[in-house]
Amino acid sequence: MERKQIIGFILIFATIMLWTIATKPPEAELKKTENTQDSIAQSLKADSLQAMAALSSSDAIATNDSLPTNDSIRAMANQGKFGGFAMATVGQNTTEVLENELMKVTFASKGGKIKEVLLKNHFRIVTDANKIDAKEPIKILDNADNKFEYRFPMGNGYVSSEDLYFTPTVSGNSISLKANLGGGKYFEQKYTLAADSYNIDYELKTEGLGDIINRGATTLPLYWENNLTKYEKGVQFEQNYSTIYFKEQDENRDYCSCVSDDTKDVNEKPIEWISNANQFFNTSLIAVTAPFKSAVLTTKKMDILKDTTLKELTNLIAIPFADLGSGSYEMKMYVGPNEYKRLEKYNVSLEEIIPFGSSIFGTINRWAVRPFFDFLSSYIGSKGLVILLLIFIIKMALYPLMYKMLFSQAKMSALKPELAHLKEKFKDDTQKQQMETMKVYREYGVSPLGGCLPMILQMPIWYALFRFFPASITFRQESFLWASDLSSYDVLFYLPFDVPFFGAHVSLFTLLWAVSTIVYTYYNMQSMDLSANPAMKYVQYAMPVMFLAFFNNYASGLTCYMFFSNMINIIQTIVTKNYIFDEAKIRQELMKEKGKPKKAGGFQARLEEAMKQQKAVQEQKSKKK
Repeated sequence: MERKQIIGFILIFATIMLWTIATKPPEAELKKTENTQDSIAQSLKADSLQAMAALSSSDAIATNDSLPTNDSIRAMANQGKFGGFAMATVGQNTTEVLENELMKVTFASKGGKIKEVLLKNHFRIVTDANKIDAKEPIKILDNADNKFEYRFPMGNGYVSSEDLYFTPTVSGNSISLKANLGGGKYFEQKYTLAADSYNIDYELKTEGLGDIINRGATTLPLYWENNLTKYEKGVQFEQNYSTIYFKEQDENRDYCSCVSDDTKDVNEKPIEWISNANQFFNTSLIAVTAPFKSAVLTTKKMDILKDTTLKELTNLIAIPFADLGSGSYEMKMYVGPNEYKRLEKYNVSLEEIIPFGSSIFGTINRWAVRPFFDFLSSYIGSKGLVILLLIFIIKMALYPLMYKMLFSQAKMSALKPELAHLKEKFKDDTQKQQMETMKVYREYGVSPLGGCLPMILQMPIWYALFRFFPASITFRQESFLWASDLSSYDVLFYLPFDVPFFGAHVSLFTLLWAVSTIVYTYYNMQSMDLSANPAMKYVQYAMPVMFLAFFNNYASGLTCYMFFSNMINIIQTIVTKNYIFDEAKIRQELMKEKGKPKKAGGFQARLEEAMKQQKAVQEQKSKKK
């Protein structure tokens, strides 16, 4: 067996040797392969030496010998992808801080951007599982998914500034973040924080950039993605009051939809500023050197029950440069609260991002309610007491209208005997009854609209306040009675489940408003004749119940205003009807009015004529049947 094994091994070895000799390539082919490998090696060596020379010229190689550092090797490896930006793609990500009395701004060396802004005087309320509230400082621009990148056009793609490392240099309250590109070329971002302000002066500087990016480029694309953080207890309202605002040159401010996803392609006129706004805070970019050339602005609503953010805002802005080779461009950044007077100081209509409303309602809020409320607040510390004083002043100012409304109701109430007679006479003909009722009103000089017009005239003020309370930061986290935040809903108690459209809590101010509205309605109904339209009686009572769901999540500043406004209405009504009006005298005045000649025409006459025509049409239809 040993002899057979030895013979077998010899045969296997001989077979391998014969196979090797038979498949060996010719000598000429071996020489050609060796020459090719030598050429590749020489080419790689030359490229490496050239890259090392470029890197060493800009102090990239910080060693005492001729060997490249690890950073230099990585930069050389990145040349194919980043081209002339390769040198700036290696480094360490460090942070620097600038701060003043109002905020603390943290910068990241990678990307040369703001990492977060901490507002020292503003806080968010965090509620734990036991429904216990705690305060923590508000941070803006701190979302890890945020982007603030310049996209340098390169061939068919671009290089992002977020892939570059910037060298920070702090001087006083300014920081320079410079990306060295070699050969004296650089891209620099400079931030200067103003004292006692939320303003940051922001400047871009370039040197030799035009030699690196696409030739002929006159704009620098800025991609700004801002994932808005939740700051308020009333998250649904906060989401609906958050969006992108912008202002084109010589135009009024415009905005993306607040309640749905939206995209605005703004390219018809230059843009003066763009603002990414929460309900009470914003981050704005204001052009200084020249207006932004164009922008594509997009808002996307997030699922506030599942996501940690409200909305995803994306801004693709064309920054104009007169010379990308050696140029600069200045902007201003505002990162802070939506305080009207601070925003107004920019003189670019930036204060119009505060959603006080448009048309007459916004005008009333900006130029009447806001300054008057600020005036009262300068003397009274409690915002809740200011609301009560505001209600009292408004109600006293509108009392003449209230008096006319109540007087009209009193006259209609004094005519109840005549109206009761008509009901009995035409009890089988409702339309005839209505026509005769209008005649009686006209005969005694009573206008059925007298009780409605004063309320209609008050509607602009009421609707303006409806927009004012949830939009003004003045009420944010201001407490009054049981409400901890007048800009959000108050809580009497929490429910163990969430009710659709209502929420998982019960607002006491809203509940008191609904009850007081029903009481006020019941009191007024006693002097009104609704026999012609009985359904109106039930509608009057149903309205406050239906609005419970809406106002349960609304700003408690408004529901507080509505409740105490109702209370003053009730007091004014009771006092006026019981202590000012004299029913006997009103009856005498009506009798005198009956004897006076009546003018032809007028609204009531037209209304009577319309009712006659309607009755005639119905009679013709009945005959045909």
